[in-house]
Amino acid sequence: MRVPPRPPLDGLKKRLDRSRDEQSRMPRDGFVRETFRLPRAEARAKAREFLKRFPRAAYWSEVESWHEWPDDVIEFTMRRLPSAD
Repeated sequence: MRVPPRPPLDGLKKRLDRSRDEQSRMPRDGFVRETFRLPRAEARAKAREFLKRFPRAAYWSEVESWHEWPDDVIEFTMRRLPSAD
């Protein structure tokens, strides 16, 4: 009796690899993150707007990380808890 050949699993393997890759890039801590890259003055205004919209007391909002680029450009990541609505 002949055993049938195994079906090709290339499509499934690609989907699993893609899913695992996406999960490894995104932390699983429940926070929502937004990254901005703006000139310094606009970056300050954006951070203030973000913290006003999502107050730290309710959303645990904060500047998670920041980096200064040439020409006085700031790249920063804001994080907050998702809203309940």
